[in-house]
Amino acid sequence: MVEWYKKVNTFFDKFEDKIRGWLSHHPILYTFIAGVAIVLFWRGVWHTADTIPWLTGPVSMIIAIVILLAIGVFVSEFVGDMIIMSGIKKEKKVIDKTEDEVKEEMSRIDKIETTLEKIEESIDTIREEQDIHHGR
Repeated sequence: MVEWYKKVNTFFDKFEDKIRGWLSHHPILYTFIAGVAIVLFWRGVWHTADTIPWLTGPVSMIIAIVILLAIGVFVSEFVGDMIIMSGIKKEKKVIDKTEDEVKEEMSRIDKIETTLEKIEESIDTIREEQDIHHGR
């Protein structure tokens, strides 16, 4: 990978973490800034597309569908992974859950992660013991 790309990527990764961390404590401001930025982004895309003479409505739609299918975000962008998963599991959508339900789910996820970490440690210990036993 090109060195300048790594530097730019690292800068924006750290910059994003700081901004997102601060904005997460101000959800209304966060929403407003994100909304304005999204509208400006799509306005720029729209105006740029308007400068391409052969890029008609149907051509734009076909190109977009092919690209979205190719990169695997067609369904998740318009329906959402969480909605699909909640439908499969016959659960409420995240937006319909209460704060207590979300906290409980996060607690269960934390317990699962802790259990997985313990299992990984046990597997590593077993592998080390086998390596010692087999003289590796």
